[in-house]
Amino acid sequence: MTNFVLVAGAWLGSWAWNDVLPDLRADGHAVHPLTLSGLADKQGVAAGQQTHVEDIVDYVERLDLHDVVLVGHSYSGIPAGQAAERIGDRLARVVFVDSDVPADGESFVSGWPEGRPRIEAAIAANDGFWPPLTAADFAGQGLGDEEIARIVAGAAPHPGATLTEPAVLRGPLGSLPATYIKCLLDGAEPSGDVAALLKGDRWELVTMETGHWPMFSRPRELARVLLDAAGTGR
Repeated sequence: MTNFVLVAGAWLGSWAWNDVLPDLRADGHAVHPLTLSGLADKQGVAAGQQTHVEDIVDYVERLDLHDVVLVGHSYSGIPAGQAAERIGDRLARVVFVDSDVPADGESFVSGWPEGRPRIEAAIAANDGFWPPLTAADFAGQGLGDEEIARIVAGAAPHPGATLTEPAVLRGPLGSLPATYIKCLLDGAEPSGDVAALLKGDRWELVTMETGHWPMFSRPRELARVLLDAAGTGR
């Protein structure tokens, strides 16, 4: 039995995976959607980037999980990539869903050279939080009005320190067994750092014909991709 640990991206919590859970569980696996500190039902908890790494590691160790497929979406690829290193032989595979990936000494905003001033200004103007997107920001991402309304209603301001603190890697990220899911409506090609990692023999690329939030736009297809990545699909 695989233990899927699912971590959604900025502004979101464990609830974002609700439509993906049934198909993973129907295939006989344990599924653990995780909310990071400061978000959703954990709003009010102070958090930096290393807090989010610890959230994941502590959860896996506290429940004594093994054969873990750790899934990080969007921003959460950064803490998930670091946590994947730290859980050692508990890890079966890490899956990055249209996500950023950690680079030692670099932050989330480091990967946004053009957007960095805008993000930092938004954080400064919103008491240290990155404000959620509006409905208009989800246009062209394969989402219907109902899905967009769900995301907007459930989103919470994202702790700014998690975006500006640097990642800490203990070894090369390319040594981890990994799948990268590229959602093509959000760009036809992976970023340069991801493309470099995909040249290694431990990383696999999978594409989906949908936008940046596939847990809402194509939940059943995403579940199948996750099962295939884990080598458990029937």
